[in-house]
Parts: sequence; structure tokens; C-alpha cells
Amino acid sequence: MARCVMHPIYFKTVTWANNVIAVLILKEETRYCIFAKKIFKMRSSLACVILLISLLATAQKKETLFNGKDLTGWTIHGTEKWYAENGELICESGPDKQYGYLSTDKNYKNFVLTLEFKQEANGNSGVFFRSQIPEGVKISGWQAEVAPSGQHTGGIYESYGRGWLIQPKPEDEKYLKMGEWNTYKIKAEGDHVTTWLNGHQMCDLKDEKIGQGEGFIALQIHEGGGIKVRWKNIEIEELK
Repeated sequence: MARCVMHPIYFKTVTWANNVIAVLILKEETRYCIFAKKIFKMRSSLACVILLISLLATAQKKETLFNGKDLTGWTIHGTEKWYAENGELICESGPDKQYGYLSTDKNYKNFVLTLEFKQEANGNSGVFFRSQIPEGVKISGWQAEVAPSGQHTGGIYESYGRGWLIQPKPEDEKYLKMGEWNTYKIKAEGDHVTTWLNGHQMCDLKDEKIGQGEGFIALQIHEGGGIKVRWKNIEIEELK
């Protein structure tokens, strides 16, 4: 078999028909190569092929939402500052000190979103999902909170609606690292939303109205001025 030198995406082992198969899926630009190694003898080579096709069909592909250079793929709402610098996406209060949003040009329904953020000064922000902005900066949808210490980062808030739907437990507020990089993960699937901060589950919610929602993902800068938040490594994995 010809050798390919490529960067691995993931390594996965599966047990099927009492046989263990190790599958390595690699990527070179937009092409995929699959290598399968039989650890135990397969009863049927056809079964191996069927299993490999099934694995490839179900493999989820992560999409990078921020290219590290500019705001391609995003739309600015409002007059607050959004810009790319040194591989980071930065939001900063402008002279109007109003709400501001940066939304994806594409809508996302079911997904796992991961990103990193670092709050400077007042870090009141948030990650909106299944959201829409009909005009101006009035947003409809749901927010996974990003806020200063003790102000419920990881909670779920409904804008111009029911308000707080769920907040982290008081003892979980400690997982936020103000002034340092934090890893944030948001999973939305049907009516079920879960958030994690630095590897710790913060909130888990099932809500019928969220399940019916449609729209984009957006980063927020809160009104009031004096806010600056840095973002990087923004990736999304769409779910079936």
C-alpha cells in the first residue's frame, strides 16, 4: 500500500462481529485517506469495507469559524469594535457604549461549539445560538453567558423573553479564570443544551422553545463601556 504523509484527525477503534478494527482517518487538504488494520482476523473482507464506509459516513467534521486573520464569514451588528489581531478575535467597547454583536453568516441548529476566551477589564459578553437580529442590535435567541466572576458564566439566558433559564451552581462559579484563557464548550441538540467551562459541566437544560429555535451563532459585547474580550480557536461540529 502506498504511504501517505498527512496530519491525523482522530484514531478510533471499534469492535464488530467479535473483531477489533483500528481505523485512522487522515486529512490532506480536502482529501481523505482511510487505513484499516485488522488486529484479529476478519470473517469477511466485505464486512470490513461496509464498516469502514459506515464510519466515514458518520464521522463529524469540525469547521473553523474564525480564520485568525479577519472577519470573513461574520457580520458586525452595532457600532462596537470587532477586529482580528495576532490570531485572536477581539471585541471592545466603542464610543457609543451600546450592545454589539458579531454573528456567523451561516445558521447552525444542532452542534458542538468550542472556543477560548480571555476577559480584560469588564468581561461581560456571551455566546448566542439559534439567534436572529431583525434590525439594529435587538437580538432574539439564547445566550450562553460569559461574564465577570460570580455573574453566571455558563448559564443560559433568553434575550427579550423569559430571562435566565438556568444558572450555574454557586460552587461552580470558581471555574472561571478572570484575565486568563478559558475553554468554553456548548452543545445544542434538539431541545437539549449543555455548557462546559474549562472541562467542568456548568449547566444542562432541556427546553421546548429552544428546540424550536433557528438562527446563527453570535458573540456579544455588553452595553455600558469598558469591555474587552479576546477569542480564539472557535470551532464547530455540526450534529445530524
